[in-house]
Amino acid sequence: MLYLYVDESGDLGFDFITKNPSKFFTLTILTLDNYDQDRKLAKAVKITLSRKLNPKGKRTRIVQELKGSNTTPEVKDYFYKKLKEIKFSVYSITINKKRVIQELTGQKDRLYNYITRKVLDQIPLEKSVGNAINLIVDKCKGKPEIKDFNDYIKKQLEARINPQTPLFINHLISHESAGLQVCDMFCWGIFQKYERRKDGWYSIFKERIRFDELYFNR
Repeated sequence: MLYLYVDESGDLGFDFITKNPSKFFTLTILTLDNYDQDRKLAKAVKITLSRKLNPKGKRTRIVQELKGSNTTPEVKDYFYKKLKEIKFSVYSITINKKRVIQELTGQKDRLYNYITRKVLDQIPLEKSVGNAINLIVDKCKGKPEIKDFNDYIKKQLEARINPQTPLFINHLISHESAGLQVCDMFCWGIFQKYERRKDGWYSIFKERIRFDELYFNR
């Protein structure tokens, strides 16, 4: 089974006058080729949480998940070393929100779905003949929006993949999914490169990035 984890950093707010939204929005997909790699990834997350964020004798509160925004550079470096033997790839698109056409600024779900599809376009899913595809998305939508997302993405992917390839789409809470937590870590790093021009964490894992582009920048 091919695992695809989807997460985002930034927001899709466009009121730059009365509010303070992010300047950029990043959507990232983390890919793993099989169950064995997925389990190894989950183990790396578990070890990092246990040894670095919830060490015995020093627990004041239990940290349930890894988050790019809340994790120190030291923990990030420790965690990344645990991924050394794991085969995975990172694909990402960041949009310059001030360049998005006015029509789309009022259709945030449509824009989110479109960006997701554009990232998926970069992943060679056609090679996954007969190998099931499991798309796991951070659960941040209501039921109507989830249905719209699933219908749109399913239609786009089924036009590309072999009819014999099973396709599953699941929306999970991030603390229930190690893959989503790892995707969040990388997505945050890519987002920081654009939003704050900080690439310390990004420079560590950039060797695993297969696609990273800025859209709506003209």
